[in-house]
Amino acid sequence: MRTYILTVFEKTGKKLLDESFQAANDEEAKKIGDARLTKEGFNEHTFRCVSPEAKLILFHR
Repeated sequence: MRTYILTVFEKTGKKLLDESFQAANDEEAKKIGDARLTKEGFNEHTFRCVSPEAKLILFHR
């Protein structure tokens, strides 16, 4: 399993969510990250999800 980091920001730059989670690969991480964003209602906020190599998996500005 690999560790991914999901971060959500307000327009002011304040972090609303900053957490790590485990996924087998980038595709699974996209699904997990998207589900977490939907659950918390953060789909329209600025967010990013990065892989262990710092590759952007999900991004919204």
